[in-house]
Parts: sequence; structure tokens; C-alpha cells
Amino acid sequence: MTSVTPSASTPSASTQATSIPVLRRILVYGGWVALAIAVVGSVIGYLVAGGTGVLSALIGTAMSVAFMGITAGSILLANRVAGNESAIGGFFGIIMGGWLLKFVVFLVLLVVLQDREWIQPMVLFLCIIAGVVGSLVVDAVVVMKSRMPYVSDVTLPPAPVDE
Repeated sequence: MTSVTPSASTPSASTQATSIPVLRRILVYGGWVALAIAVVGSVIGYLVAGGTGVLSALIGTAMSVAFMGITAGSILLANRVAGNESAIGGFFGIIMGGWLLKFVVFLVLLVVLQDREWIQPMVLFLCIIAGVVGSLVVDAVVVMKSRMPYVSDVTLPPAPVDE
């Protein structure tokens, strides 16, 4: 029995991180969830508070989409920047920076939107909560349905040659 060893012309395995397709799918499905939240929230907001309710629903949905996008975008950026083991600190720095950015933006938006007469607080709050829960459900479903290897980016040694 002979063993086939890869030659120099054999294409190597993809250098793309295995999380990239999953994160892209999360962004696409998250966009559909956000569209549903915007439509349902706008209808309910209109029934509750008229135009103010619609505006509040759209702002709450936009905040949810922005925060979801910052999470997935920071991981995609970190995967691109930190391509080797020596840059692992940069990877985690980008991820932590994304989380801090979300926290600061959320606090600033709360202060800016507080006590505005053109905001219906309950509709805004419920749309943000729906966005958070929807994002978590999308994350869980996409990750559970993804076919990711347990170990990635590993090159196994060649099989022994039987003589």
C-alpha cells in the first residue's frame, strides 16, 4: 500500500477562519430578524402612540442592529487582523474594544434619548429587548446548525507508509 504525499502544487486548506461563514450568516439572519422587529414594533408602536411609537420602534430596532453589527463586525475584523498566534492579543483587544464601544454608545444614547417628547419609552425599550433576544436566538440557531470542526487550522502529519 502506498501513501500519497501532497506536492508543492497541491492547494492547501483554506486559511480563512472557520468562524467567518458563521458570523456572516448571523449578520444576514439578524438583518431579517431586525426587519421583522421593525415592522411588528412599528405597527404596535403606531397603535399605542401614533407616530411617536413608530419612531421609537425604529430607533430601538436600529440600536439593536447596531449593537449586533458591532459584535459580529469586531470578530470579523479581529479574525482578519490577528492571523497568527503572535497577534492573539490584538484579537482580544479588538473584541474587548467592540464591547466597550457598545457599552459607551448605549450609555450615550440613553442620556441623549432620555425625556424626549418624541420618544415613547416603553416601545423603545421593548424593541431593544426584542432585538437582544432575537440576536441571541439567531446566534444560537446559526451556531447549532453550522458544521464547524472541533479543531480548526490543524495540519495532521502524513500517514505512515506501509512496506
